[in-house]
Amino acid sequence: MGTDSSDWHLALNYDQWVALSVSGPRPPARYKHAASLVDEKLYITGGSRNGRYLSDVQVFDLRNLAWSTLKLNMEPKADKTTDGSSLEVLPASSGHRMIKWKNKLLLLGGHSKDNFDSLKVRFIDLESYHCGVMETSGKVPVARGGQSVTLVGSKIIMFGGEDSQRRLLNDVHVLDLETMIWCALETVQTPPVPRFDHIAAVHAERYLLIFGGCSHSIFFNDLHVLDLQTMDWTQPQIQGDLVTARAGHAGIAIDENWYIVGGGDNRSGAPETLVLNMSKLALTVLTSVKGRDPLASEGLSVSSASLDGEKLLVAFGGYNGKYNNEVFVMRPKPRDSLHPKIFESAAAAAAAASVTAAYALTKSGKLDFIKTEESNFKVVQNDGSQQDFSLEINAIREENKVLESSLAEVRAENSSLKGKIEETSSTYTELSKELHSVQGQLVAERSRCSKLEAQITELQRMLESLQSIEEEVQVLRRQKSALEHDMEPDAAVQRQSSGGVWRWIAG
Repeated sequence: MGTDSSDWHLALNYDQWVALSVSGPRPPARYKHAASLVDEKLYITGGSRNGRYLSDVQVFDLRNLAWSTLKLNMEPKADKTTDGSSLEVLPASSGHRMIKWKNKLLLLGGHSKDNFDSLKVRFIDLESYHCGVMETSGKVPVARGGQSVTLVGSKIIMFGGEDSQRRLLNDVHVLDLETMIWCALETVQTPPVPRFDHIAAVHAERYLLIFGGCSHSIFFNDLHVLDLQTMDWTQPQIQGDLVTARAGHAGIAIDENWYIVGGGDNRSGAPETLVLNMSKLALTVLTSVKGRDPLASEGLSVSSASLDGEKLLVAFGGYNGKYNNEVFVMRPKPRDSLHPKIFESAAAAAAAASVTAAYALTKSGKLDFIKTEESNFKVVQNDGSQQDFSLEINAIREENKVLESSLAEVRAENSSLKGKIEETSSTYTELSKELHSVQGQLVAERSRCSKLEAQITELQRMLESLQSIEEEVQVLRRQKSALEHDMEPDAAVQRQSSGGVWRWIAG
């Protein structure tokens, strides 16, 4: 796309990716970098290329479509790694995450050549370009990369990742940005299996959604939801299009729609751009690109921008057999905004709507609430008339009873399943031990068989040698027999001659 106008975005078609024509030099191609869009500027930090970690900070201006390199003012190196060496303030790293908080960019985690035990939170001040490490306290998480980081109000929610020893994680930690105190969340029900390179979003400031990612050998296309009020994990069914498993994809939420781009499974990239309606949990394929397109890459980033009131998706980087440094934009078509319905029934929603309406009228000063009996709830208007909300309240109570009963049944079933899982796990552990024992015996038997085979081979060689010696002995015996046969006449003549001599001597 080539244009010199600052309102180039107005010519974009809806729901189609377009590569921007960039003026001036581009930054080095990369993947697994971190990205954040602030005031019409896309900030890119770090990443990886050809097995080498990067530490630069690049800025792309969406108005003039030009890149620039951000020069930072570094704090002194005050922290230490596990081997006692100084810790870099902004080390070359990949698999880290970056979010905007007030006038700062916060960088969390990531893999680098530095070895340290706890996760570091670094910052870039967007006014002074000062860079440093933020001091945190509380239950600080173990260092990791490939985790998800989501901002909810003044708190960061972090899930999963892979630590420096390549151990996979599925823990949930929260950082309060007002106090810089970490805490670990204790969740219930079955969490997602440990993973990294997944994506996360928060819906209605209550539900944390986790999609995709991978272990060291398995790629996922599952969706998990954590209710941040009850701390319950669930795995709801996704409606709509089926999608392939993927990791290294990117996601950004706009209102109730979660846009998911790229990713792959180490064999091929995911060409679809997906949109998940987080209220309906309905997934659709928005558009697709060709298999080798930069948007079908692992480790790319996607951010949300607003130009002149128009929402844009901005994608950068990634790897799909080659490293990319192109900038792509999409103008998503405005979609209907719905009320959260993830765990709401129609009856409860209707009843709640009635009570909410009554409460709104009361706040306006036009109504007064009175409570008559426990089962009655009426509103007295200024003209003296009353409106009875008892039916709505009773409906909510009955709905609540049904939900509590259902919840008790589900918890009982989950408890039973947990017991079966523990029993199966115990059986599996015993079988694993037995298998290891049998495998050890098998190795010993194989070693003994190898030694016996070597002895048999040696004996066969000796037997072949004995047969050869036996044949030589037979030949020698035949030669001896023939020689003895040839010597018999000479022996007879000698005996006759000797007899004559003795007779002469005797005579």
